[in-house]
Amino acid sequence: MRTISHVIAGALLGVVLAAGTTIPSLAQKNTTPAASTIDFGDDSSDWAKDGECDDPRFVGKGAATELVEADRMKDATDCRAAYEAGTVTLKDAGTNTAATTATATEIDFGDDSSEWAKDGECDDPRFVGTGAATELVEADRMKDATDCRAAYEAGTVTLKDAGTSTAATTAAAAEIDFGDDSSKWAKDGECDDPRFVGTGAATELVEADRMKDATDCRAAFEAGTVTLKEGGPAATGVAATEIDFGDDSSDWAKDGECDDPRFVGTGAATELVEADRMKDATDCRAAYEAGTVTLKDTGAAATAMPAAEIDFGDDSSEWAKDGECDDPRFVGTGSATQLVEADRMKDATDCRAAFEAGTVTLKDTSATSTAAIDYGDDSSEWAKDGECDDPRFTGKGVATTTLAEDIKKDATDCRAAVEAGTATYTGERDAAAFDFGSDFSKWANDGQCDDLRFEGPGVDKKLLSEDLMGDATDCRTLLEEGKVSIRKVYTPEYAAGAPYDSSGIDFGDNSSSYSNDDECDDPRFEGPGTATTLLDSDRLADADDCRAAYEAGTIVLIEG
Repeated sequence: MRTISHVIAGALLGVVLAAGTTIPSLAQKNTTPAASTIDFGDDSSDWAKDGECDDPRFVGKGAATELVEADRMKDATDCRAAYEAGTVTLKDAGTNTAATTATATEIDFGDDSSEWAKDGECDDPRFVGTGAATELVEADRMKDATDCRAAYEAGTVTLKDAGTSTAATTAAAAEIDFGDDSSKWAKDGECDDPRFVGTGAATELVEADRMKDATDCRAAFEAGTVTLKEGGPAATGVAATEIDFGDDSSDWAKDGECDDPRFVGTGAATELVEADRMKDATDCRAAYEAGTVTLKDTGAAATAMPAAEIDFGDDSSEWAKDGECDDPRFVGTGSATQLVEADRMKDATDCRAAFEAGTVTLKDTSATSTAAIDYGDDSSEWAKDGECDDPRFTGKGVATTTLAEDIKKDATDCRAAVEAGTATYTGERDAAAFDFGSDFSKWANDGQCDDLRFEGPGVDKKLLSEDLMGDATDCRTLLEEGKVSIRKVYTPEYAAGAPYDSSGIDFGDNSSSYSNDDECDDPRFEGPGTATTLLDSDRLADADDCRAAYEAGTIVLIEG
């Protein structure tokens, strides 16, 4: 039933509207914030006091036709008058309150990595309002930038104000090192730590207060009125304790900047080089915990291995140098969508670049690369010493000197090195690309490999340069069986034929007691042109004999 007051108010309103007059107290709904609760700012706009409200937070016939972000909170007199007259309202009267004074440029909206990014709703749990999704989860914090920025600028969401702290934000805060309260501005109700930004932060922030206003900043963070400027644990989800920062062996360690190329941000040095990977621990840990650097790719947290320790192979893939890593040993956003085994170790340039950029990492294990390898056992004298001693493998994880007698006898070390990406099985890979030649040797198809480019128990004890590339069937079969391996260093000129260019070899001098006897006595060489007995003391000491034999094709260089 309507009361007398309702009737009188209705009649009065009819008269007033007919006369074209507005009564502010009746024009505004009861849910509209009072003018006294709104921070109108100042009159610093070029358009201040022109009779129109130029603050883009307001809408209505009292607002200027064109509104720009630069005038936010800069036309106080006009906007207050229009608001009190009822000719403008806050764009969303239910959400834009006095707490919403931060401009969009002051807020770190993050990125668009949420599954729900760019769906027209703000999914970041730091925001509330009609433009926010119905269900908000902590996993989407700072991951729906485009939607949330648009909604914030439209006034349909605001940063949560005090009192909206949730268990999720408290959990996120637990990952941040807020420091202590040693700032002279500590516990004044504003966050004075320059790592943070938002409406809960002080107007003036100085570096001296970094990590020195813990109580205020923790409260503001949990209330959603400040966020970390960049990243750190809150943004990446990776606690500092989960990252191997390495040591301080870099020349630039402890200089106040993070020099490890795995990190990016304002706390990182301008120039980063691969040589400093994992070698600036103190600086990078401090910067990460301070939120001024973040891992380039959170997957790289486990990638402690420097690129220099990985054998990336070559660029023989059809898809090499197309900007994507096609090697199936790697995984990450920098990898091609479809990966095939045929491209293993054949896209070196792309994969190295992606690995160094942190967009791919080596798979933890690679069954496809290890399952087909017969590692043998651990009967080698050098087994389980941390290096692969099997000459069938190559890479940083392989011993400098390997012996044929250790083939299939260092299983544990070699398996670990292959799975870590520091060793590669040369048998199958090289058999597919290696030029074995043909079977013109008179010793072809005798069950032994007579090509002096190979070594191992399947190789004939006496090798002649005339048989080079002339025992293809035997050598291929024995290589695939793991009974021979391709020498780590052999002279490729032999594959092309004479002349044999010796200009790239340091033959040393003629200081050997056996120099100039028409036999090469340097143990770095092998072939019919070498002496029967070779001594290490004659290394680089029989230059003329060895040069002549090399150019005649009767010896090859077997070690660099």
